[in-house]
This record gives sequence, C-alpha cells and structure tokens, in this order.
Amino acid sequence: PSEGSGSLESAAEHERILREIESTDTACIGPTLRSVYDGEEHGRFMEKLEARIRNHDREIEKMCNFHYQGFVDSITELLKVRGEAQKLKHQVTDTNRKLQSEGKEVIAMEELKQCRLQQRNISATVDKLTLCLPVLEMYSKLREQMTSKRHYPALKTLEHLEHTYLPQVSHYRFCKIMVDNIPKLREEIKDVSMSDLKDFLESIRKHSDKIGETAMKQDQKSSSVAKQQIKKMVPGAQDLVDFSPVYRCLHIYSVLGARETFENYYRKQRRKQARLVLQPPSNMHETLDGYRKYFNQIVGFFVVEDHILHTTQGLVNRAYIDELWEMALSKTIAALRTHSSYCSDPNLVLDLKNLIVLFADTLQGYGFPVNQLFDMLLEIRDQYSDTLLKKWSGVFRNILDSDNYSPIPVANEELYKKIIGQFPFQDPELEKQPFPKKFPFSEFVPKVYNQIKEFIYACLKFSEDLHLSSTEVDDMIRKSTNLLLTRMLSNCLQTVIKRRNTGLTELVQIIINTTHLEKSCKFLEEFITNITNVLPETVHTTKLYGTTTFKDARHAAEEEIYTNLNQKIDQFLQLADYDWMAAEPGSKASDYLVDLIAFLRSTFAVFTHLPGKVAQTACMSACKHLSTSLMQLLLEAEVRQLTLGALQQFNLDVEECEQFARSGPVPGFQGDTLQLAFIDLRQVSLYHQVLRKREGRGSGIGDSGQRPIFSPFLPSTQDRQLI
Repeated sequence: PSEGSGSLESAAEHERILREIESTDTACIGPTLRSVYDGEEHGRFMEKLEARIRNHDREIEKMCNFHYQGFVDSITELLKVRGEAQKLKHQVTDTNRKLQSEGKEVIAMEELKQCRLQQRNISATVDKLTLCLPVLEMYSKLREQMTSKRHYPALKTLEHLEHTYLPQVSHYRFCKIMVDNIPKLREEIKDVSMSDLKDFLESIRKHSDKIGETAMKQDQKSSSVAKQQIKKMVPGAQDLVDFSPVYRCLHIYSVLGARETFENYYRKQRRKQARLVLQPPSNMHETLDGYRKYFNQIVGFFVVEDHILHTTQGLVNRAYIDELWEMALSKTIAALRTHSSYCSDPNLVLDLKNLIVLFADTLQGYGFPVNQLFDMLLEIRDQYSDTLLKKWSGVFRNILDSDNYSPIPVANEELYKKIIGQFPFQDPELEKQPFPKKFPFSEFVPKVYNQIKEFIYACLKFSEDLHLSSTEVDDMIRKSTNLLLTRMLSNCLQTVIKRRNTGLTELVQIIINTTHLEKSCKFLEEFITNITNVLPETVHTTKLYGTTTFKDARHAAEEEIYTNLNQKIDQFLQLADYDWMAAEPGSKASDYLVDLIAFLRSTFAVFTHLPGKVAQTACMSACKHLSTSLMQLLLEAEVRQLTLGALQQFNLDVEECEQFARSGPVPGFQGDTLQLAFIDLRQVSLYHQVLRKREGRGSGIGDSGQRPIFSPFLPSTQDRQLI
C-alpha cells in the first residue's frame, strides 16, 4: 500500500510539472526543470513528457490538416505581399539595427544579473555538498570497516557519524535512511564481534595444551627464587593465541551497554571448557604422555584465565577463578587417585609424581593453592612403595633363584676389591690368605645388599621436591625399607628355605649368608643416615628390622636343616631290615647304618663354616633323632619275639653310633656330651640282652632254644644292677 500511494503522488507531481512547463514563460522554467532533476523518478517523467509531446504533435497535425486550405490561400496572399514584405523587411532590419545599437547597454546589464544568479546557485550547491560529503564519506568508511571486520574502529566511526555528522544534515532524506540503519549496524557489529569471541574460545581450547606445556617448561627451568617471581603470562603463549578479540568484544559490548551479557556468556563458555579439560581420557594411566597432556591442558586453561584476570577489568574476578580452581582441584585429585591406582610400574609412578610436583609448582607460581595436591602425593607415595616392594620382590626372587649357593671364589686382588666394594666385609684372616681364595658367602649376599641400597635410593627419589622435612624423609625410607626386609625379602628367603629341592648344602650357605647380611644392617643404618642427615638416635626415628629378618631366616634354615637331616635319617632307617629271630649276629654293623653314618660324617664336614653352635645343635639333633628312631625299631609292637643274636646285631649298630659320637664329627662338644644322645638306647639294648640271658638260664634253654615273648618296659632295679 505504501508503494502504491507513492506512485500516485509521483504521477501527480509529474502532471503539475508538465503544466508548469506548458504555461510558464521560458525565462522562468529553470526551477521547474530543477525539480525534475531533483526528483527520484526522472525516467518516468521523461516518459510522460514524451507522451505529452506526442499528444501535442497530434493536435498540431490535426490543426494543420484543418487549416490546410486556409494555409494555401494565405500563401497565395503572402506571395502577393512578398514585395511589400521585402520592403518591410529592410525597414525592420534597419530599425532593428538601430534598436540594437541603442540597446547594447541595457543587454549588458541583464547578462550580468543572470551570471550573478548562477554564481549564487553554484555557491549554495557547493556549500550543501560540502556539508553532505563528510557524512557520505564517513558512512562509506563505516561500510569498509565492517567489510574488513575492523569492528572496534567501525563502532567508533558509527558513534561519530551518529552524534557529530548526521545531525548537521538531518533534513535530507538520505540522512533519515542512515539514521534508520544505525541500530542494524550496531547489532551486526555485536554479532560479528561475538563470532570473533567464539573463534577465540575455540582457539584457546586447541592451544591450551601448548600453553600449559610452555608454562610448565618455564617453571621447570626456573630456580626456586624465580618460581616465586614467575610472570603472569607465559612467553610464547601470545604467539599461539591472539587475545585481542576478547578485548575488542568486551569493549564493544561495554559501549553498547551489554557488558554483563558478555561477561556471563564468557564465563559460561569457559566453565564448559573447564569441564571438558578436567575430564581425563580413559587410557590416561597407560603412559606418562597421557598424564602430561592432561596436566598441560589444565595449566593452559588457568594460565589463560589468569592472563584475562590481569589484562581486563572485571571480565573475570578472583572469586570466579577460585571457584573454577576448587572444581578443578577436586576433579583432578579424583582422576589421579583413580588412574594412578592402575600403575604397577614404579618408574611410571615416580615420573607421575615428578609431573604432579611440576604441575603444582607451576600453578602455585600463579597464586593457586596446591596443598591438596601435595597431600595426595603422600597417598601416591604409599602406592609407589607398594609397587617398589612388588618389583624388588621379583628382583630378590631372581637373585635367590639364580644363586649357586657356593662361596664366591676370587682369583686376584681386583676381584677381591670389587666384592669388598659391593659389600662391607672385613676378615683379616681371609686377607692374609693367598689367591685364589673364597669369600664365606655366596653371590646373593652382595647382590641383595646392593638391591636394598637401590631400593633406598628409589624411595628417596619420591621424597624429592615434596617439601618434607629430613625427619619425615628418613621415617618414610626406614618404614619402606622395613617392609622390604620383613615382608618381601623375608618371604623370598622363607620360600627358598622351604622349597623341596633346597638341600643341606644350600641351607648351610643360606645360614652363612643371612649371618653376614645381619651384620651388614648397621651399614644400612649408616647409609640411610648419610642420605637423610638424621641420626638413628633421634627421638621417634624408626629402627631397621633387618637383624630380625635375617635372624628369623637363619632360624628357619636351621630348623629346616634339622628337619632335613631327620628326614634323611628316616630314609636310611626305612632300609633297616632286622631279623629279630636271627640265631647269630653279623660280623659288623648293618649296611644301612654304615651308610647313614657315612652320610652324617660328610654332611657335618660341610657344617664347619656354620656360625655359633648351629653345627653342634644339628649334630646333637641328628644323633638324638637316630637314637629315638632305633629305640622305636626295638620297641615297636610288632616285635614280639627276638633272639640274642638279633640283639647282638642291634648292639653292633648301637656301638657304631657310639663310635660316631666319640669321633667328634662336629668340634665344640665337651667330653662325652654327644655320646649321651645314645645313652637311653644303650641302656635298653643291654637290658634286653640281660633279660634274654636271664630268661634263657631260668628255663634251661640255651641261646638257640625257645625265643621268649616279651613287651618293652623299663628295667627294674635288679635288672639295672645286672646291666
């Protein structure tokens, strides 16, 4: 409807102009023509003018046709008056010449007036154009700035255009169009600047990893003093991310009165990005790179926020960042607890600890509280200790399984010093001996000792940079070392001791080895003291339980030796085949017993290197077990009858045992102490012989006669006298 009304008005205007042209004097037609050229529909007016001309031409043609005969008549008459007209022409020409000559001054004055009028029109036109051109130029500049996405300058240009230039030409129609378009331009600037902000948010999301990596590298290279004075922006981060879109968008929204809208949008989007950054990948625990990328992204996020905090006025505030950090801290700690629990490699756990320390120190340099991270590291320390214990348990098993359980031979001084350098051992007697010679212990002694030291070093590595006191580090190392000794090493030793294929030679060597390891515990104490500078006499200092561990292992090996010896004795006794009804005894002790005594002699020959009274105890235990076992053979319920010949054969075996005891298979026994192990067996054997002789005499039966039936019992006083 508005377009139709405009067309009617235009048509009416064109009709008016045509009437003015038809009715106005040619001298005054200028303003009319100016209105034509100032109008908007110049082409349509020309069409109407052409139509009006054609109408007039048709009317002229009709009029000419109507007056044609009169025209002919007039020509005829005109020809008649040609002569008169010629005369009149000459007269008029002369009169005109005279008139022109007389009116030259008047004509000159009229031309001057017309020129002055044109000059005034030109001057007015220039003034109006001079006033309008800056507005048009400013508007053109605005459009060019919008096209080239220079939105902040465009906003300044728009302000100048609206408040300075447009009010000067507000009466022009083009000015009204511009004024109506200004709100649209403002919205366009807002939309485009918001698009730039979204691009910025996407950019920092992609580059957070690199920004965080740069920040952590800078912290890693900085000294402890420099870390306290760390700058608020990481060098190189501005090369990765252009922060100008944030500043421009913030200023634009502030100028447009929508700063709060912008702040809320920015914070909302960054919270979303924070949640994405804090979500760890499912396989993060598999490699250190997974943890590193996770930490880099978090550091990068908060480095950016810290930079925004210090370079903008109120876009983010400390309360907002603290809130984000609290959320990040809780989620990070939860993620680390979950994923670190899957780590079974102590090297990976140690690398993770170092990475967490670097992560915490970097963020602490930006003013973020990180005490909870260090508290969590103490939890990871326990897990690290567990992984170390499992690793060293395998190390100890390999050492014990691969050992030959033989004294270490050394052929020259170089090898001797090498072993002494690995294990604290001093023996003046051994030093005096010529080469080749042997250490009393096997190879697993220096290997185990050095692995205990390596374990202590590994424990110390985790304590570095945790801001712990020397006492706390010392306590942690000692507790972990105690677990290593009392749990892992003790279990490994017990496993080897209880293993079926562990022979007496190996058990003897284990006792010797554990004795030397027990003596080395004081050197381990000194080793820890030198590392931590905490004296063992300090109050609350944890003591090493190595002595107890090696004592327990040695006692277990000793018991195993006793048990093993008794089992060997039982195996020989299973070969015993006494003929309790034999008429005559043999000429010597039973073969099985001779072999048994030979085995015991060779075995106890190895026991000469055993410390203390272990060899004596083993020998006494074996003799007692042998005596008791022989007693059981003689007194068992199935033996209801026996002859004197059988008793005499048994007596030969007892004498063989007594001879073994008298020979001193193990040095250190006083007097006939070892022989006392067979005293009960000797008494019972003699008692049975006396009883057999007495019963033979009472019945009148000779030695080869009836074999009496008797039950084992203690001898009476009379019988003891006979014995």
